[in-house]
Amino acid sequence: MHVSVLLNESIENLNIKEDGIYVDCTLGYAGHSSQILKRIKKGKLFAFDQDGEAIEYSKKILGQINDNYEIINSNFVNIKEELLKRGITKVDGILFDLGVSSVQLDEADRGFSYHKNAKLDMRMDKNNPLSAYEVVNEYSEDELIRIFYEYGEEKYSKSIVRKIIENRPINTTLELAEIIKNSVPEKYRRNSHPARKVFQAIRIEVNKELEVFENALNDSIELLNEGGRLCVITFHSLEDRICKNTFKKNSEVDKVLKGLPDIPDEYKPKLKLIKKIKPSNKEILDNNRSRSAILRVAEKM
Repeated sequence: MHVSVLLNESIENLNIKEDGIYVDCTLGYAGHSSQILKRIKKGKLFAFDQDGEAIEYSKKILGQINDNYEIINSNFVNIKEELLKRGITKVDGILFDLGVSSVQLDEADRGFSYHKNAKLDMRMDKNNPLSAYEVVNEYSEDELIRIFYEYGEEKYSKSIVRKIIENRPINTTLELAEIIKNSVPEKYRRNSHPARKVFQAIRIEVNKELEVFENALNDSIELLNEGGRLCVITFHSLEDRICKNTFKKNSEVDKVLKGLPDIPDEYKPKLKLIKKIKPSNKEILDNNRSRSAILRVAEKM
């Protein structure tokens, strides 16, 4: 069962008004969405997801609360155009929860887990033509080293990639996990599973997660009404860095203009930084997957 991380903190910081318009960019299994929906009596919730199974499950959950919602079967990178199709140009709050759903991780045949045997897949959207199989078996040595190093921050990228290329074709998750294990020193294996970072890197590449997130985040800032809130939950340093830098860039006045008595509107900061929240010790004990989570909150000026 999927447990939403930082659930109360993110809902509280959205400052939900009962007649507001809200967007959950990562519907998943409706953990956050159901809490938003309970608080809007006259407003509307738009929730994005590209996973058909998650959408079917969430329809049942949300349908029991009220019908002030619409699920949009699309990647959240399309937030602006999908809302525009529905006549929406401004909203009161947007939430991103960038954790991979535990249900996806636990479902062996999706190929996200290095503990369970499955075909190499890792696609969030099953219609995506690129899967983990193509990345592992068809990318060049240099491309793989770059991906593992940049997206996985894996220090043994070169030795892992050499072993992958020697053993191609690789068909399953456990084959790949075993090759990774045999590519790193014994003492490195003791700290945590040596495949963790590489699997993360492949998943990010397959789903283009970082560029998609950065584009959607910038669009979200434009979509917010004055006083609207943006809540972003990240789970690794790459996503958090994108969020932190985007928030920072949009909350500061350009150094050149700082001293001016009258700053033109288009150069004024778009955002006010509200807070950064980490899970409590209790939440980490209850749900180990929350340990690396960070919630950042900003408000539209």
